[in-house]
Amino acid sequence: MVGPCASGKSTLVAALRERGFDARVSGQEHSDIPHLWSRMEPDILIALEVDMSGIRHRRGENWPSWLHEVQTNRLTAAVASADLLVDTTHLDPTSMIDVVLRYLIDSQPC
Repeated sequence: MVGPCASGKSTLVAALRERGFDARVSGQEHSDIPHLWSRMEPDILIALEVDMSGIRHRRGENWPSWLHEVQTNRLTAAVASADLLVDTTHLDPTSMIDVVLRYLIDSQPC
């Protein structure tokens, strides 16, 4: 799982773990190593996105836009490699979890 701060990574990982998935967060948004996420050797890479309005709704109006820009740039390679990209800006946690669960269930071999 990768994504900028306040995109829902921790919430999603906790929900997936509760359902038996081996979900983990990569701190890619905090690293200048473009492929840090790949060191975890994920079977499926999920990237979450959120715009400034979503971040400020979740974290407060003073959240700096420059930080979001830095994090978004650091996530470029991960987003390009993602199996699933979810914009969480307008999703509540339950809806975000449902989107990802549908993808994971549909992706599993029979």
